[in-house]
Amino acid sequence: MSGLFEGIPFVENPLYERIILDIATQKYSIIDDFFKDEDVLALRTSLLKKYEDDAFKKSAIGNKTNEVVKKAIRGDIILWMDERFCNVEEQLFFNKINDLKDYLNRTCFLGINQKEFHYAIYPKGTFYKRHLDTFMNDDRRRLSFVCYLNSEDWEPKNGGELVLYLEHEAKTVYPFPGKVVIFESNVLEHEVKPVNTPRLSITGWLKTR
Repeated sequence: MSGLFEGIPFVENPLYERIILDIATQKYSIIDDFFKDEDVLALRTSLLKKYEDDAFKKSAIGNKTNEVVKKAIRGDIILWMDERFCNVEEQLFFNKINDLKDYLNRTCFLGINQKEFHYAIYPKGTFYKRHLDTFMNDDRRRLSFVCYLNSEDWEPKNGGELVLYLEHEAKTVYPFPGKVVIFESNVLEHEVKPVNTPRLSITGWLKTR
């Protein structure tokens, strides 16, 4: 090993290696223990506090150059997270994300140099139709990331499943608290099924130039 990382010892991270292998072989990875239980609870509390403060807004379709709200396609409400002004709970989240980003760049040379994340709440009866996470005028999103912040008593009957559309099948992921899903943004179409109980998460993307 030479260049930028010369003289810096490399310690393999088994969790990150499993994520890399999963994405290389099946385009997605599902992890139940990416965050500690207490971190999930803290982030859920942070989300709910900001919701009570009326900080969320209706989500939109498209990026900032082509943004339009369409209830027939998606119905979640969101609040963008700014690492520069985050609280203690959010800093723990970004510390883990940055660690993963650095590991991916170091081992897989992905060139990820940007990220964007937001809190998301799907009220009862809302959904998000099948789509890709990249735009016609912006394909910088490389990996999509979802962390579910639902309560510990969440049940499948509550709805809000994530469906990943693979080449020969559809993979259903139930949004149990703490579960993290990472997948290739420009490859896997996906959707959120109708929600019967408000569904909480952090959603975001690791981006290249």
